[in-house]
Amino acid sequence: MELSALKVFVAVAETGGVSTAAQQLHCVQSNVTARIKKIEEELGLSLFLRKSRGMELSSQGRVLLDYAYKILDMERQAYRAVTSSLEDGGTLSLGSMETAMAVRLPALLKEFHKRHPKTELSVRTGTTDEMIEQVLNHQLDCAVVGSPVQNDDIVQYPFFTEQLVLVCTEGNENAHTLLVYRKGCAYRARAEEWMRHEGRLPYTIMEFGTQEGIIGCVSAGLGVTLLPLEVAKSLSADLKIRSLPDKIAKVETYLICKKSTIQTKPMQTMMTLASLYGEQQAA
Repeated sequence: MELSALKVFVAVAETGGVSTAAQQLHCVQSNVTARIKKIEEELGLSLFLRKSRGMELSSQGRVLLDYAYKILDMERQAYRAVTSSLEDGGTLSLGSMETAMAVRLPALLKEFHKRHPKTELSVRTGTTDEMIEQVLNHQLDCAVVGSPVQNDDIVQYPFFTEQLVLVCTEGNENAHTLLVYRKGCAYRARAEEWMRHEGRLPYTIMEFGTQEGIIGCVSAGLGVTLLPLEVAKSLSADLKIRSLPDKIAKVETYLICKKSTIQTKPMQTMMTLASLYGEQQAA
């Protein structure tokens, strides 16, 4: 079974369809279909249940997916182990909450790039829950998350303390509509906790995929949101900022990685910089 075929299998499993997987892999659908068919013929079983609206993993497919993640991760780690023997180079994939990417990471990444100019850095944003799962599945080398992780397979480094504030338009601070990211976002969980704490029951959720979408709709008077103070400071003067109780406002963030991940030189630098950043903020 070829590594390239496993990559196709994982893409179909994650996207739930041949056409979407083909777009992700930048190839034609017939190539994806042929690769899946070849794997199924080699194993003598069906890896997917074909449905009218896509493809779903069979029980055997779920077993193979677990091993595929491990095999492809070993390939990535082997590559990193070899390239890290050089003075500089290799790759590093970093996940981050969108708000942290906007205001917290640029200075850190600038220093990282100064130390490792040849390292290919890939940064993606997502919710805390999504990034924890991606770190555990070796889809990310490390990630900035908005809550401590209760998992023995995870190593976590205190990064910075975020202060959340209420953002709304004038006279709309008592709205019962909450504008937030999708489920799995640590700030959304804190925002819903605050709504319950304030007795704003029932309340309505409006879910968005981007920070810009949330801010734009808050500006239009559709509801309220909770954002880090460092983000809120840069918003339009038309938006009002209200303080919150410390129990709600204070959010500890962490840089996490999986214990079994090989600690390359670039990764060690990222952890060191995160620790230094946290110490400077606490001072």
